[in-house]
Amino acid sequence: MRVGHGFDSHRYGTDTDRRLVLGGVVFDAACSLVGHSDADVVAHACADALLGPAGLGDIGAWFPDDDPNFAGADSIALLERVVREVRAVGWRAVNIDCSVVAEVPKIAPARSAMQDRLSAVVGAPVTVKGKRPEGLGPVDGVACWAVALLEEMP
Repeated sequence: MRVGHGFDSHRYGTDTDRRLVLGGVVFDAACSLVGHSDADVVAHACADALLGPAGLGDIGAWFPDDDPNFAGADSIALLERVVREVRAVGWRAVNIDCSVVAEVPKIAPARSAMQDRLSAVVGAPVTVKGKRPEGLGPVDGVACWAVALLEEMP
């Protein structure tokens, strides 16, 4: 067994042509997130939590933010590739637990949809918790921490 930790954050943006996507779910929000891909911080944190303990580096090495091939990329598709690569070196996820910190959007209404979408991609239970900064100061984006447990495949 191995434990992995992932983190990602993206700042809020005002580009009305971009959708706000978290955990593969599109939110109806007045803002978006700035990023090279679709800026899905939850999928990105999950990917890093899987890559590290499998000895495969990090999401930036696999999908560089200066590579035009990944401009606007669907982060769920990137996570699917990560899962395949992790399995190719003999590991599989047991579970992933995510904590999302954001003022907006509210996570709770979409929690089940996010968990279902992520779990289907990862092939193991993925849980998502939404947290607010609770007065710690202005937060100009969304951050996600993810912890994954991997087991060696027989």
